[in-house]
Amino acid sequence: MAAARTELVQARLERVLSSMASERVGTQHFASLTGYGHGDQGREVVDRVFARVLGAEAAAVRMQFVSGTHAIAAALFGVLRPGDRLLSITGSPYDTLEEVIGLRDPGQGSLAEFGVSYDEIELTADGSVDVDAVQRALERPCRMVLIQRSCGYSWRPSIAVAEIGRLSALIHARQPECVVFVDNCYGELVQEQEPTQVGADLIAGSLIKNLGGTIAPTGGYVAGRAALVEQACCRLTAPGIGREGGTGFDLQRLVLQGLFLAPQMVAEALIGADLVAGVFQRLGFAVNPEPGANRSDLIQAVRLGSPESLKLVCRAFQACSPVGAYLDPVPASMPGYASDLVMAGGTFIDGSTSEFSADAPLREPFNLYVQGGTHRAHVQLALTRALSVLDAAGLIDLPQTG
Repeated sequence: MAAARTELVQARLERVLSSMASERVGTQHFASLTGYGHGDQGREVVDRVFARVLGAEAAAVRMQFVSGTHAIAAALFGVLRPGDRLLSITGSPYDTLEEVIGLRDPGQGSLAEFGVSYDEIELTADGSVDVDAVQRALERPCRMVLIQRSCGYSWRPSIAVAEIGRLSALIHARQPECVVFVDNCYGELVQEQEPTQVGADLIAGSLIKNLGGTIAPTGGYVAGRAALVEQACCRLTAPGIGREGGTGFDLQRLVLQGLFLAPQMVAEALIGADLVAGVFQRLGFAVNPEPGANRSDLIQAVRLGSPESLKLVCRAFQACSPVGAYLDPVPASMPGYASDLVMAGGTFIDGSTSEFSADAPLREPFNLYVQGGTHRAHVQLALTRALSVLDAAGLIDLPQTG
């Protein structure tokens, strides 16, 4: 399976190189303007390159997006208006979107407080989208359908791009003006196509995950139909400014360099995910997805079943990190999350998780979510350390020790 995943790098890289060549990327595009950033050629070239890579009409790649959640929130607030209805068809959204939508902790200016209603459709028992329920829900007017591609902190498969295409066709057939919006975090470059190439109207994600290639220092992106991208940017900046403002802080070189490295990094992370799944499955733990499965994101979930195991594994992974290996990750609250989290992975870009990382909400059934991995040797070293500490604590029985 590792050979098959490595073989796919060439096609992804060819798409990136072709996009850069078509937009005539040169060293002159590495510099930014100051102040308002009006007419910043480097920023505009980056936008066009990303739009080509993502198969979108337009894209906005901005350092001013502080996270993937911020980019998603800008898209939601940019497109939706009071009285509109937002429908999630992949169950509950990722934790950090709950306050954006208004599902908890009111008083912060959520969508609900601006008069946007929200409904969600639970996934079926096997983790797939309930198409019959979607059709029933579309009997009422709906301005936007939200699809979360990645599993997030849920025990479910990620949503394949081909399935997103089928769902987009169904939604547009029922309500042509409804916007299909995909939370694309952790999914970029995993499959041959992106959601915007199969019918999704708008996607958004983080620049310090897949597409950043461990190089981009911050940021996020929105991509899709040009009018929708502009609406999202009007929320990021201001109406009348939209995509036309905002300097790139002389970071375009790092953004483009990260994109160039991204296909290889994504492939290595997928190989690492297969390795994690195979090792823990052999030890009797439930894993999702299984090793070698067709994947649509980088996340590998392992059901460890106890807080003790979660903490030990995260400590072992942290101890094998290139940055902050001396730190002891302990459960703590984080902005936007409902549960305390234990997070491991000393990355060169804070919070990127692109170097081999893991995190977990401290709640039953105590699932570990693993992501990233720039090269498989790092994953092997971290796994070896984790298995050693689990065995020493009597929480697993390694085959070679009996």
